Amino acid sequence: MNEALAAAAGAIRWESLGLDPIALDLGVLQIRWYSLAYIAGILLGWWYLLKLLARPGAPMARRHADDLVFYATVGILLGGRLGYVFFYQPGLLANPLDVLKLWEGGMSLHGGVLGVLVGIWYLCWRNSLSFLRVCDYVACVAPFGLFFGRIANFINGELWGRPTDVPWAMVFPTGGEVARHPSQLYEAGLEGIALFALLAFLFWRTDARYRPGMLWGAGLLGYGLSRFVVEFFRQPDQGLENLPWGLTMGQTLTVPMLLLGLYLVATAKGRRQRVEPIAGTASVA
Repeated sequence: MNEALAAAAGAIRWESLGLDPIALDLGVLQIRWYSLAYIAGILLGWWYLLKLLARPGAPMARRHADDLVFYATVGILLGGRLGYVFFYQPGLLANPLDVLKLWEGGMSLHGGVLGVLVGIWYLCWRNSLSFLRVCDYVACVAPFGLFFGRIANFINGELWGRPTDVPWAMVFPTGGEVARHPSQLYEAGLEGIALFALLAFLFWRTDARYRPGMLWGAGLLGYGLSRFVVEFFRQPDQGLENLPWGLTMGQTLTVPMLLLGLYLVATAKGRRQRVEPIAGTASVA
């Protein structure tokens, strides 16, 4: 900590970057980068999903994709916020109105994932679609939201990293006069760019999409490993740094994702099947 304090004098200051959490101030209405990040992630994810569905063997039609975007959006907002409250800030329940203040930030990725899964399950149940195969395609578009969400965290000057004296350390307004890891950018690179590249390679260059659960499992493993590692550089929420079993809350919530990802990848070959397309008559692969 002393080294980080000493390094703060020469570290990059967040204020010097000219960042502002508010993208557009209309007086009666403020549009925040946090909101725009969600919109950008959803719209780009929707666009990319349609590109994936245009390839042979798609598990759903365009009309299903349109419905999925709606269910996923609701799942992200409700699941992400409730997950944040229950996992990280249960004190907000003392004043239920605070739970609704999404514009103040505070979303849990793990909660958002659960919310999206509920939405996918409902879509598949209503339309007799393959839950695993739809999840495979959704996993491929998820990095868009992860990337923009972490960039928004950086612009907000929140969820900063642990104290450090690395040359690129930054001093954040709410982090005290301490040089810290810009862990939001680490996460954007790993959970967004690197994970997208991995899943894109598997989808476009291999037959992974014909092995139900393969892409979803790879996505869970990629995200889980990224988040687990970044937790060593990211400052955990107060009181959740070192739980009795030696992990942070973020790492603890990642363990089930890693186990499920391992299972899905390990068993995907056994689920290899001829794929009957939703549109058309010919079987593929």
